[in-house]
Amino acid sequence: MAFERINQKDWYEVLGAKPSDSPAELKRKYQKLALLYHPDKQEADVPAGEVEERVQRFIEIDQAWKILGNEETKKEYDLQQREDNLTKEWPLHAQIYLEDMSWNEDEQLYTLSCRCGGNYSVFKSETKDVSLVCCDTCSLVIEIL
Repeated sequence: MAFERINQKDWYEVLGAKPSDSPAELKRKYQKLALLYHPDKQEADVPAGEVEERVQRFIEIDQAWKILGNEETKKEYDLQQREDNLTKEWPLHAQIYLEDMSWNEDEQLYTLSCRCGGNYSVFKSETKDVSLVCCDTCSLVIEIL
């Protein structure tokens, strides 16, 4: 499952949780919020506008649980969050297409020279899993498109 990155919600924040919370803790936080915002649990005298806001909040809570309550999707989401944070923390030198990097058949390795004289290197076996590559000498990062 690929996640939409642009203006993506922080699903941990939606549940009032932290990435370090155990699966049981995440479930407890989800259940507490789901009960609080579930459309069937609303008071009859709640104004219509507020009802809609609460339904939207419930939908967000449910979506957060669908991602964080499943071990595989949680792992993928956590990796993406880590990668997004790296992009914010590390200077992004360039966005490069893999085919624009030099290919070494013997080593099964793509490389690109960095402006510092070092290299960005990606093994062919890593190309499906890696989108950010650090220079082996300095702190610059490239994004592989």
